Order: sequence, then C-alpha cells, then structure tokens
Amino acid sequence: MKQFYGTGTYVQSAGVRNDLEIDGFSIAVCAELGVELARHRSRSFDDMERMGEVLSSFDVIVALSERSRDLAAELTQGFHCELEYWPIVDPTAQGETRDAKLEAYRKARDQIVAQIKAHWGDGAS
Repeated sequence: MKQFYGTGTYVQSAGVRNDLEIDGFSIAVCAELGVELARHRSRSFDDMERMGEVLSSFDVIVALSERSRDLAAELTQGFHCELEYWPIVDPTAQGETRDAKLEAYRKARDQIVAQIKAHWGDGAS
C-alpha cells in the first residue's frame, strides 16, 4: 500500500500471531518491486493495541486468510469498519526447490497487488 499510495494513506500490517521475523522469501519477492521488508517486523492485533493503535479507527481491514478474517470480525464487532476478505494462496507450504518457492511467493505477492489496484486504483507508482 505504501509503495503505491505513499504516506497520504495510513496503513498498518498485522496478523493473527506475531512471528517477529519476516519470511526471507517474502523479503526477496517484495524487493523485486522495490518494497523493503528486511527491517519490518510482523505484529499481531494484540501487539497493535498495546502500541496504541485503535482498531475502531481504521476504515478498512483486509484479511488474507480465513483465520485472520474471523479474528478481525470478532475484534471489530460493533465498529464502523469495513472488513474485506481477499483469499490469497498461502505460499509457505508450496514448492520443493528455492526457485519453486520463490515462484509461489511471487504469485501470492501478485495476487495482493492485483487486489490492491482493483480496489484502490493504480496509485502514484
């Protein structure tokens, strides 16, 4: 989102759990688009709240897995917040070789980019 729309749009990334380190394949395929993830750390919804983020202040929450969709729906009950579910193929268990794994991650990345652009347009990039 930040790559396409800059700092004029407030975006945070969260997940169901906090894995601390970003997957190396994710770092590699995002770097191909000029997106630097190496210093990024994943955080959970609970982490976000501890850091002062208020889920009710977000206009849209996009869930990429059924589990995150269900948790986001539970956490945002009663909020005036749009919850979207984009079922992205999970690349983590795909591919036997490094090249096959990278290709699976590229497909997931490209699915996310396509969804972003379909929803919000091409942006400034």
